Amino acid sequence: MTAPHRTDLEESVTTWMLLDYGEVISLAQPAEEVAAMAAVAGQDPEAFRDRYWRHRDLYDRGQDPHLYWGNVLGRELAAADPVVAELNAADVASWSHLNPASLDMLGELTGRHRLALLSNAPEPLAAAIDHAPWATMFAHRFYSCRLALAKPDAAIFEKVLDGLGAAPGEVTFLDDRADNIDAAAALGINAVLYRAQPYPHGG
Repeated sequence: MTAPHRTDLEESVTTWMLLDYGEVISLAQPAEEVAAMAAVAGQDPEAFRDRYWRHRDLYDRGQDPHLYWGNVLGRELAAADPVVAELNAADVASWSHLNPASLDMLGELTGRHRLALLSNAPEPLAAAIDHAPWATMFAHRFYSCRLALAKPDAAIFEKVLDGLGAAPGEVTFLDDRADNIDAAAALGINAVLYRAQPYPHGG
């Protein structure tokens, strides 16, 4: 497990904390779950992971699941094909392992800031996040699939600022990718790169 490095967050005096989801609130995808998806796709894990990420941007921007998984599998799939539902469920599950330390951090931030979420996420994952009990901590949740925009596009941060009714200086953004941080900072948002450190195992 990993825990966030909190120094920069503790120094923040902004109104809004805007957080990424993948590998900030959630842990990274477990290798064994990626391998299980690869088996469903009939591919070796390395080839599957390559195709999974190569085609992910359009999916994150709102592409229908059957079109995305068709690109990953290299064949046309109907929306009702059972393999689409199977891969959707496995994909969502692989991104649903939460970092306990991050949840603790959210609880601490709630008392000092208003929280918002900004995630590059396809609709099945966005829907799952919306239904998660912890998501109620966030006053606003923004997803690339519903905005048809994705980080690090400047336009997605502008949409978020408009949705929050906030000036850039009123927002602190936490993300694990430097390109996303750079894009937010270029707009005047207080952008903090997520840094992980060892988190003690509980047994």
